Amino acid sequence: AVEREASALEYVLTGDDLFMKVRIKFSKHGAVRYIGHLDIMRYFQKSMRKSGVDIAYSTGYSPHQIMSFAQPLGVGMESDGEYLDIEMASEENCEDIRRKLNSVMVPGIVIENVVALPDNAGNAMASVAAAKYKISLKSGDCFNLALIDALSGFLDQNEIIITKETKKNTLIVDIKPGIYEASFDESGLFFTCFLDASSGGNIKAITVIKALCDYCKIEFKPLDYMVCRLDTYANKDGALVPLDKV
Repeated sequence: AVEREASALEYVLTGDDLFMKVRIKFSKHGAVRYIGHLDIMRYFQKSMRKSGVDIAYSTGYSPHQIMSFAQPLGVGMESDGEYLDIEMASEENCEDIRRKLNSVMVPGIVIENVVALPDNAGNAMASVAAAKYKISLKSGDCFNLALIDALSGFLDQNEIIITKETKKNTLIVDIKPGIYEASFDESGLFFTCFLDASSGGNIKAITVIKALCDYCKIEFKPLDYMVCRLDTYANKDGALVPLDKV
């Protein structure tokens, strides 16, 4: 382990041009949805060491793996499109990285894709511009017909005002500009929404459902819903594309 860290440090000290930047897309389903973001970070740090992926380490007295996650996922949420960036201490085939990591993943976490990034690519967290979500009822029932019928009128409003609680104060926010798309599927089992997920205007999917319930004067019960993040997007030349397509 000491030799491995020393080797990684040697690459760090010889210049950033020796790094291979890699973006990893993974899904998270089942019981692991109850694992918080900090524990997921520690899990991936251990998985890098266990899998043998030659990740680069920072310099200093306490070297750490060079790793950056796109956006924390709320506890209890599932996802088809989570991302993290790493820097490599050596060149390695992306498919080999995916295979190595999947060989040590716990049930519920799957490495879906690994892509090499250009040297000038922004990190995953700074690149996030939007996210797409799918919401269903934990009971497996269809959504209330009143919500389905009211969606068009809800979206046609000039503004959609919500009250947002922060650690310091309470804010009145118009979320309509950040709702890019929203629809129920034909069966009424799923509600899909495409939302602003940037640092300046991040909108939670459950917030949209609550606002729709308030619009219909229907009681909102947050524990009734299951939320899955379908993918996370970056702005590329004016178009929103998945983070592994930038």
